[in-house]
Amino acid sequence: MFRNLRRALCAAVAALLLPLAAGAQAVEIEAAAGAGYWHTSGRQILDSAGQPVRIAGINWFGFETANNVVHGLWSRDYRSMIDQIRSLGYNTLRIPYSDDILKSGTVPTGIDFSGGKNADLQGLGSLGVLDRIVAYAGQGGLKVILDRHRPDAGGQSALWYTSAVPESTWIANLKALAARYRGQDTVIGIDLHNEPHDPACWGCGDTATDWRLAAERAGNAVLSVNPDLLIFVEGVQTFNGVSGWWGGNLMGVAQYPVRLDVVGRLVYSAHDYATSVAQQSWFSDPSFPANMPGIWDRYWGYIFKQNIAPVWLGEFGTTLASTVDQRWLAALVDYLRPTSTYGGDSFHWTFWSWNPNSGDTGGILKDDWQTVDTVKDGYLASIKAPGFPTGGGGGGGGGGSTASCSATYTISSDWGGGFNADVKVTNTGTTALSSWKVTWTWSGAQQVTTMWNASYTQSGGTVTAVNAAHNGTVAPGTSASFGFGAAPGGAGAPAVSCTAT
Repeated sequence: MFRNLRRALCAAVAALLLPLAAGAQAVEIEAAAGAGYWHTSGRQILDSAGQPVRIAGINWFGFETANNVVHGLWSRDYRSMIDQIRSLGYNTLRIPYSDDILKSGTVPTGIDFSGGKNADLQGLGSLGVLDRIVAYAGQGGLKVILDRHRPDAGGQSALWYTSAVPESTWIANLKALAARYRGQDTVIGIDLHNEPHDPACWGCGDTATDWRLAAERAGNAVLSVNPDLLIFVEGVQTFNGVSGWWGGNLMGVAQYPVRLDVVGRLVYSAHDYATSVAQQSWFSDPSFPANMPGIWDRYWGYIFKQNIAPVWLGEFGTTLASTVDQRWLAALVDYLRPTSTYGGDSFHWTFWSWNPNSGDTGGILKDDWQTVDTVKDGYLASIKAPGFPTGGGGGGGGGGSTASCSATYTISSDWGGGFNADVKVTNTGTTALSSWKVTWTWSGAQQVTTMWNASYTQSGGTVTAVNAAHNGTVAPGTSASFGFGAAPGGAGAPAVSCTAT
């Protein structure tokens, strides 16, 4: 909601920063989980092998703005950014765009190429950059959802068309993107239009304003050229006189479901926000936040709970500045269902946003485009699903055994001035670990600059990394992981040791 606020743009390109690694933590991708194109069955999304998977991702915006490219590339290499997203346990990117990027000759702006950053993006148009982002995300095991956010970079539209961008253009561009990524199963689907709102209706029968009918026309057009894609359909603002967040009202689905020509491709999408975006009546209810599950059930949760279709919370976010917002986010995370308990039988989600320059929510990154807001990110820990796990959490092993672990160290990117590395800690024993410690020694002058999902000390070339509070417990045969950035590059991979209790 209130798109112009959330898309507050930097007026000038930020001072260029050295790409001192944003830290890449290796997320172990199970060989089968999440593979191929996905389809739906009841309220679940299944991978190509029929295993339930969970979308647990992040919005990275910018292609829908006048930059015509994701933001932050004025500070960072895009691969470093994706490495960091993956390291934090997000498994999907929702990438908003406007139809402007499909115009011939659209050129991205605000990309820094100094020091070797973003070198392979030089000379590319916006679609070419999108191709590179999709390809690199897929290499790391991430999935991508393309979000037709706006008809043009000028601002959000209530309806899916404007006088300048008619419905025919909207559908033609959706089909063009569907065809462009046909056969590339990193792109699992398209969110047809962001946040339809008044006068958009659901089930009113007026082809000029009935979003449900428009979604059917567009969804079937997409499937006609790429029948493997998921079709994500957001709600509206008002149904039968009851209003809510833009795109967040799916009450009409019960009476007027979306009908697509290919079965197993429909996912409904809602948006939900806190007071940093706008005030709503439920925030001042005396029973808040206990009233919120009933609110969510009414607007969109019933679709999941009645096994009608999967539900994806495509946007939700907050600055966390107020106690109300903190309580809202905690309640919402609980409502979405913890992955350790429910696995893929859960609500799907992509948090708003990765970017710090979202005016009324902020982001997972802080304003330096490097540092993680660990408090905000920590709220999401229980609903993350790195590697698209299909079941609940592992149990502890038998008692009486000695805790043991091994560690592997992998360099994910090295640009000379710095590098990112991944470390995976595996429980090699028969009893659950309660903590672990990894140590290595560099022969050169390397220094850790930042680290995620572990804390560290460094003395000379020797680094000792200790688990964070949330990933010290590791069941037998499973792994935890962390990532870090260091400088300078060229260090190679040292031998590592692991000790555990």
